Amino acid sequence: MDLQAAKRVKELHSLLNQYNYEYHVLDQPTVPDAEYDQLLAELIKLEEQYPQLKTPDSPTERVGGAVLEMFEKVEHRTQMLSLTNAFTENDLRDFDRRVHQAVEEDFSYVCELKIDGLAVSLRYENGVFIQGSTRGDGMVGENITANLKTIGSIPLRLNKAVSIEVRGEAYMPKRSFELLNKTREQKGEEPFANPRNAAAGSLRQLDPRIAASRNLDIFVYAIADDANIGVLTHSEGLDFLDTLGFKTNKERKKFKDIDDVLQYIEEWTEKRGNLPYEIDGIVIKVDSLAQQEELGATAKSPRWAIAYKFPAEEVVTVLEDIELNVGRTGVITPTATLAPVRIAGTTVQRASLHNEDLIREKDIKIGDYVVVKKAGDIIPEVVNVLIDRRTGDEKDFHMPKQCPACESDVVRLDGEVALRCINPKCPAQIQEGLIHFVSRNAMNIEGLGEKVISQLFHERLVKDVADLYKLTAEQLLHLERMGEKSVQNLLNAIEASKGNSLERLLFGLGIRHVGEKAAKTLAQHFLTIDSLMKATVEDLLAINEIGEKMADSIVTFFEKEEVIELMKELKAANVNMEYNGPLPISAEESDSFFIGKTIVLTGKLQQLTRNEAKERLEALGGKVSGSVSKKTDLVVAGTDAGSKLKKAQSLGIEVWNEERLLEKLNK
Repeated sequence: MDLQAAKRVKELHSLLNQYNYEYHVLDQPTVPDAEYDQLLAELIKLEEQYPQLKTPDSPTERVGGAVLEMFEKVEHRTQMLSLTNAFTENDLRDFDRRVHQAVEEDFSYVCELKIDGLAVSLRYENGVFIQGSTRGDGMVGENITANLKTIGSIPLRLNKAVSIEVRGEAYMPKRSFELLNKTREQKGEEPFANPRNAAAGSLRQLDPRIAASRNLDIFVYAIADDANIGVLTHSEGLDFLDTLGFKTNKERKKFKDIDDVLQYIEEWTEKRGNLPYEIDGIVIKVDSLAQQEELGATAKSPRWAIAYKFPAEEVVTVLEDIELNVGRTGVITPTATLAPVRIAGTTVQRASLHNEDLIREKDIKIGDYVVVKKAGDIIPEVVNVLIDRRTGDEKDFHMPKQCPACESDVVRLDGEVALRCINPKCPAQIQEGLIHFVSRNAMNIEGLGEKVISQLFHERLVKDVADLYKLTAEQLLHLERMGEKSVQNLLNAIEASKGNSLERLLFGLGIRHVGEKAAKTLAQHFLTIDSLMKATVEDLLAINEIGEKMADSIVTFFEKEEVIELMKELKAANVNMEYNGPLPISAEESDSFFIGKTIVLTGKLQQLTRNEAKERLEALGGKVSGSVSKKTDLVVAGTDAGSKLKKAQSLGIEVWNEERLLEKLNK
């Protein structure tokens, strides 16, 4: 190896990283762009001449690597929770009251701007960036490392050789968004609706060079597992991230009182338009990590944080018509078609009207001027009608007596406001059912989106879900935008779905009243589809989680001749019909100490991660809770255990250390 070249490469790494940090993080460039580009070109040339000198954290990695075939899945080590939304002052005061009730000591809030972008997770080993991923469903995301490396404010090597996982919001600055849309319009391409969509679309490109050209940025807002870093508060964690070289948002502030939080929100509601990036609200978090732990979380959201969403922008437009859509369960939903109007950064042309009762309640007529907003800045809805603008030309709307898709008679079932088509052969229901069957939480067949399903259905290549497993490459190649590689990827995904556990199939079949949780309960209880198909209403009611409506629905579903035939076809296609996940343990089946016990984990564990301990306890029949109460049977306390340990001691609850837990787990 040329020692002189190695020395120069090291110098260039140091210089380019320094200049990059000054430009992207501090916003204080110290050298002209031309000088930076010259040094980068020199480094590229040296790495081409001496490939052994190129490292994963080289500044040249930002340029954009090879085109990817597809994104691989990434399981998050710590779940990426989503925040509960608040829309009013009362929502925030209710949140404050709940925190006061649960936390006995004084506490502080940290308020941060809610960046309108794409949530991502970044992993570093010994200070080197090794992986970046999207949130996905919170448990599993997509590996977008190559695209994230193109963001200049993401350090490829930290200032300290720590192993850490952090969370951030990747976004497109307003200036970058304006330039991107100007370029797209010049090329005759459709402009992006808003910076959030543009950022998400950029990071989900298989060609990293596209992401590199979009000038994205990021704010890092959390450490995935603060307790492992040694900080005691969220604000200390943010300060620590600054020392590592991350870009955090400096507009954050700490408050003791909810009235001060409300003042901060009012201030930024007025000032947000002056920022060089979009924000859609304010995030409020309890600062103390011990108190966060005490408050715990629901399945999806922490109880120690809330996101205040800015009031929805309201606009006036004309309701031009009302269309009807038939869902997979036969519900017929009226949808307003509107004169195009911009709301919260996007062009809106449609808004759900939910059902006939709502149309009558709001006195909505075709041709009315209506006030429209986005609920939570996401879902368009009609707020009210401007009756004083009526001319007399407006038309009343009446729900149909026949299904708009198959012309069968529609019915309103007892206790429901919705009209339904109950024809099992209704084409609209079949198509929606196919879309549900292939969705992520059901059979999870990548590449079978709504557009492809629609093509398959209208080309008469599929009439039910069994036909998906009969598709050939020759049939798929005739579809729009389906090349050989796309077709092969799709066929591979269809083949892989055959091995799914039974609960995914049950959820995918779209049995009325059977959601994901019930599907898993049924799969764990009956183990095979054949056993479930033989079950009576009484058999089903013997399961705690199954009620009468669901039991009747399941029995009725599997009695249908077309369903019996469908199961035969799926079996013939080698689709798995058995449950292949872990079985729940009952007291009769096991002598596990943890059966039926409610356990709380607190403090820092040395030999197990919190998730590992939780999984092992639940596998042995225990229930892991986030908060201590009189119903808690056992508290496992690691180092730096806080208020949960004190509460357990005050209630006389048994407390173990990690060593004792491991002894019991390993017996």
